[in-house]
Amino acid sequence: MASFVLYIQSDCYASPVLDDVLRFASAALQLGHQINHLFFYQQAVQAICADIDLPADEPDLVGRLIAFTESNQIPLLYCATAAEKRGYTQVRQGFTLAGLAEFGMRLENTDRVVQF
Repeated sequence: MASFVLYIQSDCYASPVLDDVLRFASAALQLGHQINHLFFYQQAVQAICADIDLPADEPDLVGRLIAFTESNQIPLLYCATAAEKRGYTQVRQGFTLAGLAEFGMRLENTDRVVQF
């Protein structure tokens, strides 16, 4: 079976990207594949913000993603520089600070990178 890294760049609130990530990751695990980690970069780092107040009629896809990755022991990493550049300082619990260098090093043991 293959090991995957999910590389998320799209804005998590302006697109259905997190729904797509959840569907892909769930299907991959059901087929016996491994998800090494998820890496949030560029606009996707918005997902780390702890102070976003969603309207009551919008699903908390970030919360669902955190619950899914915690139950499957998949690390959620985000780019420190991308977050700092956008002024995101309040990090939602479940995300781990990383950088592009760490992302690159973690690719050594990965078969496929899937970009969202």
